[in-house]
Amino acid sequence: MAKSGKKTKKAKNAKKTANVAAQVKETNEKNDAAESVTLEKAESAKESAKESAKESAKESAKDKKSEKALEVSSSSSSKKNEKAAQKGDKSDKSDKKTEKKPSALAKVSKYFKECRSEVKKIVWPTPKATFKNVGIVLSVLLVVGLFVYGLDTGFIALLKLVMDI
Repeated sequence: MAKSGKKTKKAKNAKKTANVAAQVKETNEKNDAAESVTLEKAESAKESAKESAKESAKESAKDKKSEKALEVSSSSSSKKNEKAAQKGDKSDKSDKKTEKKPSALAKVSKYFKECRSEVKKIVWPTPKATFKNVGIVLSVLLVVGLFVYGLDTGFIALLKLVMDI
């Protein structure tokens, strides 16, 4: 009888092992499916990142042209400042005077360039969506106007009743 008890324990252990193996296999399959979905999402994210990088590179190229002019003027003034520091004959006040600040015209130009780049980023509605939204607004205005007219007429009639008493 002792041998049959050992056999049943071995059989139970074998069943448990088979169940665990089946669960592990099932978990691995789920992980593989989730991993493939994640990989697809990562690839699409990479593609969109590449596209946005291209767009930002185009915009930065435009911005760099305007910034180069400012850098050239600032680099020449910084070279002057370095020479003055080496000589040691100029004070801090004179260094501040030699640094060129961007002119008002350059600031205004930069502002409008930034505005233009922001306007290009706007996603404008289609004409169909615009007409739909206009129709909704007009219908809501009509309903609210009729409601207010009804309230006004009702209050005037109520006031007349109260005043006649």
